[in-house]
Amino acid sequence: MSTLATVSIAIGASAATLGLLAGGAAYASRWPGSQIFGRTLIDAPETNALRHTVWLTYDDGPSERNTPALLDLLAKHKTKATFFLIGNHVRKYPELTRRIAEEGHALGNHTDMHPALARKDEALVREELEHCQQTIVDATGMRPALFRPPYGSRRPAVLRIAREMGLTPVLWNVTAKDWQPIGPARILANVNRGMQRNRGRHRISNILLHDASHLDSAEAHSRADTLKVTANLLARSDLRFARVTAPSF
Repeated sequence: MSTLATVSIAIGASAATLGLLAGGAAYASRWPGSQIFGRTLIDAPETNALRHTVWLTYDDGPSERNTPALLDLLAKHKTKATFFLIGNHVRKYPELTRRIAEEGHALGNHTDMHPALARKDEALVREELEHCQQTIVDATGMRPALFRPPYGSRRPAVLRIAREMGLTPVLWNVTAKDWQPIGPARILANVNRGMQRNRGRHRISNILLHDASHLDSAEAHSRADTLKVTANLLARSDLRFARVTAPSF
C-alpha cells in the first residue's frame, strides 16, 4: 500500500472517530433520555395498576394569551401540573405567575432568557438560573426546586450548577411537539405513542407541552392546539395526573 493511501485511510478513520465523538456529545447534551452528562429526573416507576400516571409539564410561560385558559381547564378537572417558567416572562406577568402558584401547581426554573446552556460559559449559566430563580421568588414568595434546561441542552457543569442551587434537573420522556404547526390530532398522536411506550415500560409519562413560546413578545404565540390536547387528556378515565416532585438523589 502506498504512503498516500495509508495517509488517506488514517485521515478517514480520524474523521469517522471525530464524527462519532461529535454525535455522542450531541446525544449527551440534547437527548432528553441521556444520562451521560449527569443524572436528571425523567420519570418514575408506575405504581398504579389501574390508571397510567402522567406528569403534565408546560414550558416557556407564563403567557397572558394562553396560561389563564390552561389554568381554568386544569381547575375544572381539579388537576395539578408543573410549569417551567422563563424569568423574562414572569417579570411581564407576575400576577399570572402568582395565580399559578396559588392554585397549587409546581413551579420550575426554565432560565431567564431561554438560551441553550450547553454552549454557554459557567458564569452565564449561573446568572440565567439565579435571575430566573429570584424573579419567581419575587413574584410568588416560592423558591422552585425544579429546573428544566431549554431545549434539554446541558453539560456536566450545567447540571452541577443547578444542583449547587438546590435545583433538580428535569427532562421528559414524551415529546408532544406542540410548538410545531402540526395540529391537535398529530400532537395527540405523539403523546399517545409516548404514553403507550411508557406503559409498556411501567414508567410514568412525563409530557413536554408548552403554554407559551420563548419567542413571545408583544404578539404572543397561540397554544390553542395544546389546550385542545390537554382537554382530551384530562377527560380520559384511564389516566391520573400528578405534579413533578423532586426526588432525593
